[in-house]
This record gives sequence, structure tokens and C-alpha cells, in this order.
Amino acid sequence: MSTASGPDLHTGPNLAVVVEDLSVIRSGTTVLERLSCSVREGTVTGLLGPSGSGKSTLLRAIVGVQIVAGGRIDVLGQPAGSKPLRNRVGYLTQAPAIYADLSVRENLSYFRRLLRAREQSVDASIAAVGLAPFSERVVLRLSGGQRARVSLATALLGEPELLVLDEPTVGLDPLLRRDLWDLFHRLADQGVTFLVSSHVMDEADRCDELLLLREGTLIARGTPDELRERTGVTGLDDVFLRLIENEAGLVDPS
Repeated sequence: MSTASGPDLHTGPNLAVVVEDLSVIRSGTTVLERLSCSVREGTVTGLLGPSGSGKSTLLRAIVGVQIVAGGRIDVLGQPAGSKPLRNRVGYLTQAPAIYADLSVRENLSYFRRLLRAREQSVDASIAAVGLAPFSERVVLRLSGGQRARVSLATALLGEPELLVLDEPTVGLDPLLRRDLWDLFHRLADQGVTFLVSSHVMDEADRCDELLLLREGTLIARGTPDELRERTGVTGLDDVFLRLIENEAGLVDPS
């Protein structure tokens, strides 16, 4: 079993994200306590855990919009949230951060100008999320899943080196979810790094590596197959349950 400061923390020059001893306290409650983890460049890393486990808080800390009580976070060799990272990191929140009274294209064009990204990135981002037929439609007239895809398209603008995505596939149909995961891996093959949160364990198998979070603590990390081998069970839901039981001393970890 891995803990927040366990021995399997990746080290070396090929790390997009390094988190060391991160603590976050919100409204007097400790959300993350001395959590350490890392994300390798050019991988799709899944941040998995139940609702309330601290996933969104960790992602906000990595992109530099969360006040932290202690610890260190380096992103692409820079302190999290620093100005040089503005165009190098794309961030997708759970709630669509777009303008309902603008069209898909108008939203993308607005955010492109803010990022000073190439004009071609608007069409490329719209196509990547499968919204080309709806590019001139006002966002207010889109479905919830389509709005989520517009938000994802804004995160893709500017060709970021790191994409931090908070529950990007919630509310999407299975076919679109599959297409988006395929997109993540195509971009990862080109060197883009993904950190993707989810509470849906069947998405874990789509990740190169997993960070399993529970109650603000990193209870394990590794590839899906490594975690299966470690726990002796096949289903990733069962893997997570076995790791929790091991942590609580309810089963013999051997």
C-alpha cells in the first residue's frame, strides 16, 4: 500500500507535476494533509476517489487557485500558479465556465484572445470535442453534455502542455466518453500530460497510471495492472475496496 509519503513517489526530470507534503484547510476542516504525489510527462494519470475525497481541491492547488496551508507544488518546473504557466496549463472545472449567451465559436474566440493562442486553435478545439455541427449555436440552447464539451474545448486552446480536467466526462454518453479518452491518449502520445479526476472506477482502466484518493489521503498509486497485482483482485472497484480494507487493517495485506 502507498501512503501520501510512500516510497513509490516518482522522482526525476520527466515529471510534469510534483506535490510534496501538501496540506489544505478549508473552513477549519483539513481537506488534504501532507499529501505527496507526482505525475509523469506525456501520460494520462487518473485521480480516482469518491465524492468528497479531496480530488477537486488537489486539482485547484495544482493549477494555483487554491489557498494551501503548507507544502510545495511544482508544475512544469515552475511554482504552481506562477505567471509563466498561464499558457502552458489548461484547466477544466466541474461546472462549465462558459458564456450561455454566446455561441460555441464566440466562446472559443473570446478565450483564444485572452490566451493569445493561434486563430486556428478555435476550429481545432471545436473539432476535437465533436462540436463542429453546433459551432454557431448559442450555448444556452445546448444540452448539458454539449456545454461540458464546450468547456473542454476552451481548455484545449493554446495547445497546453498540461491539462488538468475535473470530471470531464460527467453526463456524457458512452460513445462520446470513449472518443474523449481516445483524444486524451492521442494528445498524450504527442507529449501532452493529463491529470483527470473521476469518481467512476470503470474509467480507471483508460488511464496509464492511477492516484487513488480517500478522505484527503493518497492510499495508492500505480498502473491498473500493478494495483490488481498488489491486491489480488481483478475489478478496479474491488481493488479500491481492498486497498481501503488493507489501510484499515481489516484484511491481511499478504
